[in-house]
Amino acid sequence: QPHVMRMDRRAILDACRFAQVGTWEGTLSIDGDDYAVDPATWLGTRDRSWGIRPIGEAEPAGKPVDQERGFHWLYVPLRFDDFAIVVIVQELPDGYRILNDATRTWADGRIEQLGWPHVDITYRSGTRHPEHAVIHLTTPDGEPLVLEVDTLLGAHIHLGGGYGGDAAWSHGQWRGPDFSERLDYDLTDPAVAGMIPFGVTDHVARATVDGAVGWGMLEHGTIGRHDPSGFTDLGSVAP
Repeated sequence: QPHVMRMDRRAILDACRFAQVGTWEGTLSIDGDDYAVDPATWLGTRDRSWGIRPIGEAEPAGKPVDQERGFHWLYVPLRFDDFAIVVIVQELPDGYRILNDATRTWADGRIEQLGWPHVDITYRSGTRHPEHAVIHLTTPDGEPLVLEVDTLLGAHIHLGGGYGGDAAWSHGQWRGPDFSERLDYDLTDPAVAGMIPFGVTDHVARATVDGAVGWGMLEHGTIGRHDPSGFTDLGSVAP
C-alpha cells in the first residue's frame, strides 16, 4: 500500500514497497568460512522500496517539529508451505494507523486481503523486546484468522546498517566508488546496548496459523509514546 509519513505538514516519507518471501540458494562466506545455502531449508525475505524516504544525504533542518515524536512499526513477512502472509502496520503515538496491509498470497496465485490486523505483542518485562505476537486477521468471508508469531534471534539493523539512529552514517549516503566497511558490535557493551531500543530490529520468526507452521521475520520498533501498548514516553517499558 502507499505509505505516507508526516511531521507536522511536511511529508518525510512518501513511498511504496515490494515485499517477497521465498527460498534461497548459494553460499554465504563469513570470515573465511563458507556456508551452503540449501533452498530445502533456507527461507528468506527481501524488501524493495522506492519514493521519498528520510535516508541518504540530509536535507536542511527547516522549522522544528512541534508534534510529539513517536514511532510504532511492525513488518511481518512469513512463508508457509502453501501460502505467504505479509502484515505491515505503522501507528502514531495515539494509535492512529497511517499504514495498514495484511495479505495472504497462495501458491496458485490467489491473493486474499486479511482485513484490519489487531495486534497484541508480549514484551519482555523491563524492555520493549517483543517475545510473542498474536495478530488477529479476518478472511474475505469474515472468518477470524489468528496468526501467532514467536521471535528468535534478532538483528538490530540500526547498528552499523545505517538504517536510522546511527550518528556515523545513513544508508544512501555517498561514501566513494569503492567503499567497503566491516564493523563488529559487542551487544553487551553499555554504549551499544543503550542504542538497541531506539531503532528497528529484524527478528527471525516462527509462526502458526490454522495449524500450519511458517517461518520468516518479525521486524519491529516502538520508540516513544504509544498509547495502545501502554508506553507513555521515551523511557517507559513493559511491566
